[in-house]
Order: sequence, then C-alpha cells, then structure tokens
Amino acid sequence: MKLSNLLTEQRNENSMNLDQLPTMDILKIIHQEDKKVEKAVEEVLPQINEAVENIYERLSRGGRLIYVGAGTSGRLGVLDSSECPPTFMTDPEMVQTLMAGGMGAFFEAKEGSEDNEEQGAQDLFNKNVTENDVIVGITASGRTPYPIGALKKAKEVGSYTVSLSCNPHSLISEYADTAIEVIVGPEVLTGSTRMKAATAHKMILNMISTTTMVKLGKVYENLMVDVQASNFKLMNRARRIIMDITNVSYEEADRVLSETKNQVKPAIVMIKSGVDVNQAQQAINDSDGDVRKAIQLALDQK
Repeated sequence: MKLSNLLTEQRNENSMNLDQLPTMDILKIIHQEDKKVEKAVEEVLPQINEAVENIYERLSRGGRLIYVGAGTSGRLGVLDSSECPPTFMTDPEMVQTLMAGGMGAFFEAKEGSEDNEEQGAQDLFNKNVTENDVIVGITASGRTPYPIGALKKAKEVGSYTVSLSCNPHSLISEYADTAIEVIVGPEVLTGSTRMKAATAHKMILNMISTTTMVKLGKVYENLMVDVQASNFKLMNRARRIIMDITNVSYEEADRVLSETKNQVKPAIVMIKSGVDVNQAQQAINDSDGDVRKAIQLALDQK
C-alpha cells in the first residue's frame, strides 16, 4: 500500500481550516480528536491481553522484552523501558529498546535510519535473541522497514513477536504472532503521528509493561513494592509504602528500611511476619518475589 493511502496519512476533515482558527478552537479540535484515542485502545484490549500473557510467560523464564522502533515510535519504547528499572527494580536487560539510528536518535532525528530493514535485523541479531524473548515492533504507519526487519529476524530464531501500529492490515502485522492495530484515524496535523498515534502507543506500552510487572509480583495491592529507593523522593515513597501496608509509624518504617538496605519487599515481610531480614529475604526468594506468598511462607515457617 502506498504511504499516501494509509489512514494515518489522510487529511482530517475536522481540521481542514486549522491555520485560520483562533487558539481556543485549535485546542478544542485537538482535544476532541484525542478523545478518540481511549476508544481505539479499548477496541484492542483483547490483543493487548494476548501480548501480555505471552510476555509474562517468557519473562518468567528469564526472557527479555525488546521494543523496536524509529523516530517517535523508538522514543516511546525508550521512555517505557527506561522507567522499568527505577519503578520495578528490573535489570536494564529485561526491558529494553532498539532505536533506528541508535540512542543518539532519541535527541536528534535521524529520519533516514528508519528505512534500513537490514539494519533492524542486524541490530536485533546482535542482541542474541532466543525463543524466550519477546520483540515488539512499533510503527504508526505499520510499514517502517527498521522494525519490520527486526520482527523478521525475531521470527527466524523463534522469539515471540508483537506489532503495534495504527493502520488496518498493516504490513508489520504479517510478521507478528500478536498484531495490535489501534485505529485512531487521521491526525489533526496531517501525517503527524506524534499526536494521536503516539498517544495510543504510549498508553498501550504503559499497559504492557505495568501489567506484566504486576503479574511478575512487583506490585502489592496498587503499590510499587519493588521501587528502587535511590533518591530523597523515592526514599520517602518507600517509607510511605511500608506505612500504608503495615500501619507502622514513619520512624519504624525508616528503621526497618535501613535494615533491608532500602528494599521495600523484605521490609514488608519482616513487619507483617515478624521475621528478621535474612528470613524475609529467603521467603521472598522462595516465593519468586511475590510479597503475599512470601508473607504467608514466612508465617508458616515461624
């Protein structure tokens, strides 16, 4: 399909006179179009669910989640993957991003790099991917060569593949075990897929990573118990999390947190189960990081 025929490249009838409108009217049009994103994402929840189940299964056995994209799509992957270590204390290798043109392209556009399918395949090959890994190709148009090359290579080695696009019957979908086509329609500014398409993709990437981490036991209730308390703000958050879950005082939360070297999970298990730091950590290890199971296990072993 020609680029000009893609839905993401069509002109939006609601913004044909955009350059003649007062500021408030421009803002209202953008806002009204953005409202369509939520509905479009809702339509693909079954596909997102399928992707998450497969990502969880493979990450549980030591696999990796690798986003691949160019331009805005690559930047969205970097945003999501870079937040996983501080939020969920994951190894940086667990969730990562391959971006056309390298990480330098995050700050300065390197538009031509997205057209190199062979480079996408080579960059993924260099990651030594296996059947335990999941590769997510992100492209609003659905036809960007770089992520397509990566997904083709991923299929060769047996990795699970997911595509994320904004056009129906996207080319990249042909190389995906799970194809997520979130149809947001033409952009307010014709072809500017950093707008609705990018918003939809960011929402979905947030869903994918957050839900996977919940399933991996990195969340207790709705609290990020694997938060890496590495600065003043996060130290305070860690104390508040412990206080919320265990109902202890700020001072007690601070004391126990110091014993665990600022790790929230063992602090919770210690307080809830009445065990020492070594017993708490062992219970967490034996429970594959699941705090609820670790608390019960520690209680059973007392």
